Amino acid sequence: MPDLRPWSALCLVLVALGVAGCGSLAEREAGVGAGDGRTGGRVLARDADYTVVLAQKGDDLASLAERYLGDPGKAWWIAEWNGIDSVRPGQDIVIPSRPRNPLGIGATTIQTVPVLCYHRFGARGKLSVTPAAFEQQMEYLAKNGYRVITLAQLAAFLAGNEPLPKRSVVITIDDGYRSTYDVVFPILKRYGFPATVFLYTDFVGLPDALTWAQMQEMMRSGLVEIQPHSKSHANLTLRLPRETDAQYRERLRTEIETPIAAIKTRLGAGTQAFAYPYGDVTESVADLLARGNVRLGFTVTPGGNPFFAYPLMLRRTMIYGEDDLAGFRAKLAVSSPRPAR
Repeated sequence: MPDLRPWSALCLVLVALGVAGCGSLAEREAGVGAGDGRTGGRVLARDADYTVVLAQKGDDLASLAERYLGDPGKAWWIAEWNGIDSVRPGQDIVIPSRPRNPLGIGATTIQTVPVLCYHRFGARGKLSVTPAAFEQQMEYLAKNGYRVITLAQLAAFLAGNEPLPKRSVVITIDDGYRSTYDVVFPILKRYGFPATVFLYTDFVGLPDALTWAQMQEMMRSGLVEIQPHSKSHANLTLRLPRETDAQYRERLRTEIETPIAAIKTRLGAGTQAFAYPYGDVTESVADLLARGNVRLGFTVTPGGNPFFAYPLMLRRTMIYGEDDLAGFRAKLAVSSPRPAR
């Protein structure tokens, strides 16, 4: 269960309300009191765990998070703690100084993070999502309180180091089709959503594939990262006919190391994750990745990932061209029942 320090928080809030009550209602509504002229609230009370501020004109969740937590990306800490979506002048805001529930354990549920897996975009097909459907799906996430996070944030959650917003989702796109640049990239920019492209490098250079220049442009936006999906998209769990143990190990090494090296050489980017072709993995393949400092490995087993998920065999949920919006919603597995003791 999260450590909420209820007495500390209660005392701070009571003190804050008493102090704030000394000001006139007009002052509270106008947001008077920021002595240095900057936004960031007027501090009413503070201890090691919480800061209570009186919101000023110009304050929003991001500016408060930047000033008091050092990171505007932690605005959701303030939003979830106070049960708000925005800040108004004169409002008393409680700002927790540290993560309260990094494991996402609730009274009856455990937080899980769904990782969505797309492939190509265009005319509807089994693995092809129409541009209109993808736009509708992203709009649904934006309008219904979902927060699209990066692989680094997911890794920190799985390590128990950082909490995540309750409705966190990861977007991944496999193979490296050109439609990722033509269709998806403009939509991601419109919503400010990050995504990861899992690339198999033998595909680069073919007519329907991304170019290195397009990948560089997407990476410069800060929204898209490129991670390996093998060299040739071969199933890493299957041996070739008459392949010896030594030959199989060498082929695995080539399939894993070649895309990692290519991404570093052509894009100047490091790698931290790997998507298994066809979602298939064995312990030996996962161990080989671990020895190569790969932190996250992705299957295509559907479902969400709780904090205790094995990082090298994470679940990913395929999004198909035939999925309507109701089907898409059903795949957003952001919690699971907490097991009975």
